[in-house]
Amino acid sequence: MKERFIQTPNLPKGGVSLAVCDGRINNEIEDNIKKLGIRIIKTNRQSSLYEAVSYHPDIQFHHLGDNKIVIAPNIDDKFYYALEQEGFEIIIGKKYINSKYPEDVPYNVARIGNFAVLNIKYTDEILLDELIKRNVKLIDVKQGYAKCSICIVSENAIITSDRGIHKKAILNSIHSLLINPGHIELFELNYGFIGGCSGFISKDVLSFYGRIESHPDFYAISQFLNKFEKKYQNLSKGNLIDYGTLIPLKEYSIM
Repeated sequence: MKERFIQTPNLPKGGVSLAVCDGRINNEIEDNIKKLGIRIIKTNRQSSLYEAVSYHPDIQFHHLGDNKIVIAPNIDDKFYYALEQEGFEIIIGKKYINSKYPEDVPYNVARIGNFAVLNIKYTDEILLDELIKRNVKLIDVKQGYAKCSICIVSENAIITSDRGIHKKAILNSIHSLLINPGHIELFELNYGFIGGCSGFISKDVLSFYGRIESHPDFYAISQFLNKFEKKYQNLSKGNLIDYGTLIPLKEYSIM
């Protein structure tokens, strides 16, 4: 079956064929993803980051759409070449990622259709330029972990526990469901974020690392997904866990 690059970041138009995942995903998650016919590129540990997010894809790079990716300059060669071998054009960012906030968030930008939610002050200049070149509308927020904080549902719909992001989204006519913070595991930290435990595996199916039913706002989440004609699929049993966004990069093409 032929493949094509996903045109709109995070939002495939068919079944996903290639995705990037945290290198620490457990065997259950990996097996379930592969059963769906999805190949995985795993991230490697980035020693300059603190342990909890050291493998997170949404910290290490940003997919601009099509075959273009902006990547942190201090990412390991193995991951870089894995993307290059898949035909991606790699644009090296200017800012190095490091463990001290906000030095870990230059590429943590949430692309929602033609919008990008980000903290402009902390975002890598090269990534900013690429977004501006594409006429993407920038929504400046205080939260540096913008992508971690946002579960993308459609080109104009999100789920978040961040009140600042929620307000800014509504001001820009993006539908937003505000949920309670917490209830998502993140290694040694207190809790993770909804964006970091989710990602699309096909046009209409949003996947979660863990059981979305375990979240106290599950009913509201499921109703919100139904409103935008999306289904959900759990990739593992047990509680939700923030491995960083599952980032779809290629999809199957029937052309």
